[in-house]
Amino acid sequence: MSKDSTPLPPYFNIDPDAALAELDLPTGTHGFAAIAEACTRGRADLASRGMNEEGRKTLRLFSTWEITRYLIPVAQAHFRRVLKQNPDLPQGRSETEGGAKWFTLDEVLRLRAHFGAQGSKAKNYLPYRPKGQPAKLVAVANFKGGVGKTSTAAHLAMSAALDGYRVLVIDLDSQGSMTSIFGGRVEDEWQTAFPLLARHYGEYLRLENQRRLDRGDAPQPLDEALSAAMKMTAKDVIQSTHWPNIDLIGAQLNLYWAEFQIPVWRMAARGWKLWDALTDRLAADGVLDDYDLVFIDTPPALGYLTINGLAAADILLVPLGASFLEFDSTGRFFDMLHSTFASIEDGENLAARALGRPEMAFEWDAVRAVVTRFDGAQQGELSALMQAYLGKTLSPHRQDFTALIGQAGERVHGIYEADYRDFNRETYARGRETFDATYAAFKRLLLGVWRRDELAAQAAAE
Repeated sequence: MSKDSTPLPPYFNIDPDAALAELDLPTGTHGFAAIAEACTRGRADLASRGMNEEGRKTLRLFSTWEITRYLIPVAQAHFRRVLKQNPDLPQGRSETEGGAKWFTLDEVLRLRAHFGAQGSKAKNYLPYRPKGQPAKLVAVANFKGGVGKTSTAAHLAMSAALDGYRVLVIDLDSQGSMTSIFGGRVEDEWQTAFPLLARHYGEYLRLENQRRLDRGDAPQPLDEALSAAMKMTAKDVIQSTHWPNIDLIGAQLNLYWAEFQIPVWRMAARGWKLWDALTDRLAADGVLDDYDLVFIDTPPALGYLTINGLAAADILLVPLGASFLEFDSTGRFFDMLHSTFASIEDGENLAARALGRPEMAFEWDAVRAVVTRFDGAQQGELSALMQAYLGKTLSPHRQDFTALIGQAGERVHGIYEADYRDFNRETYARGRETFDATYAAFKRLLLGVWRRDELAAQAAAE
């Protein structure tokens, strides 16, 4: 081909009149409503594809092969013998005569409990959680979008549920993506974490009003919203999901109102410790006794909701991609974390020292950055450089991008909700390896933290 026949780039020779003919009318404010409504209809259509006739999500069944390979560490032959010897146990169902047996996750959990009580003591049929230790709260955060924050939190929650843990997922992101994944229904902010924050403020205000009355001053009235919140607990906003051992505190757009309301409350009551609101309410309402793990999905911004989620967390996970821009952004995120929490500590401790009270300090059991959507062929060198600079803060496990991620996203569900028959066993097994490894790295961190707490409690009791 001659040099003259080489086609020009597409941005040359654009005819202004042709461009004008393709242009639609200018967009006013009402145009945003029309676009949002179109997205709402499309979202409802896509979400409905994973729902049953009643409009709710259902969890697929699990085959004997899958159970014995991934969920209960026994040979298939032994698994079948145990079922035959114990007719009171779930026996599963076959789709064809003499075909493979399939079980609900509820039934799998019952079977795991049986093996835990009757099986070999050398095997860990039941997940480890030290007696007397509260649930661990895990915040997944980064203020850069598109790093796999919500999908990482969702898959860890599902992994932990398959492992036998009781899980609560708290969606603090008003976009509600985590809520969609778990099929949550949230009509307004009163079905989100908002009333828990409002009640925490209301309780502070009530105590402050008593002090005012003791001094002979007029109390600050609780408005209608705060009075309503004072009657609510975490149990009122926790909803069950299609996973038998995953519950949800959902989110929707109105939750964003909290970002405007919280600073108003703080200005009216400077002594209110807004960062403790979520922690205190979860503890007071017994949530930390009802669950083993609480995963908190935070907004992609360091606002008041994120501060509450981070302050509540025992473990902080920060997903990021292996790119310069995401590495740079994540560094700035940690810098903002330092500035924000150091500022809170400085302000609180200045008053504490003046009053002769103990000083406060935020502390997390573990903080890990996690590389997501990893392409080893393209990003190996950069991820190694990131590891060299971050050391143990960066998890050595990289979560690979697989075709299974895209296909699960198209169906509005997680990898572990995908039926391997939609692929084939080998493809499914390869596809979930990276997520199993992600959970293994997290579980190793979790068990180490719990064991440290357990040993500290034993030492304190001696």
